[in-house]
Amino acid sequence: MKKKQAAKLTIAEAREALRSHKMRGTAARIAVLQRLSSSKTPLSHAEVTADFHEMGFDSSTIFRSLTELAEAGLLHRVDLGDGARRFEFSPPGSSDEGTHPHFLCLDCGKITCLTDMKFSLRNASKQSPQPGEVTEVLLKGHCIECQ
Repeated sequence: MKKKQAAKLTIAEAREALRSHKMRGTAARIAVLQRLSSSKTPLSHAEVTADFHEMGFDSSTIFRSLTELAEAGLLHRVDLGDGARRFEFSPPGSSDEGTHPHFLCLDCGKITCLTDMKFSLRNASKQSPQPGEVTEVLLKGHCIECQ
């Protein structure tokens, strides 16, 4: 049930994705796209920054890159209710576009993408109106390792 591992974008593919979104292909943006394209789970700003600290990218550069890439639609913001904004790659032409549900372990904090699961809300009674459009589903519980 884990997110299917996508192949890491090549530098050329990352540049093309940026170009197609009318963005400059900076080293930081390319590095962030490559990192998130190969991740099985959404990553926080702190996790991405830690990955690139030795490459000389500072925290604010990574934050700007994540924000700009999300605004352009190349990344999807994921809010798991714990105060940490996370990001995941949104492959061009993907029908998923970050709308799959996530599972958050309450014990260890591990996040699992549930790309093979579909959820829908149905009214049990025709008298209660649909509350609105559901855009994100988060399941919380205890992962297999913590049970």
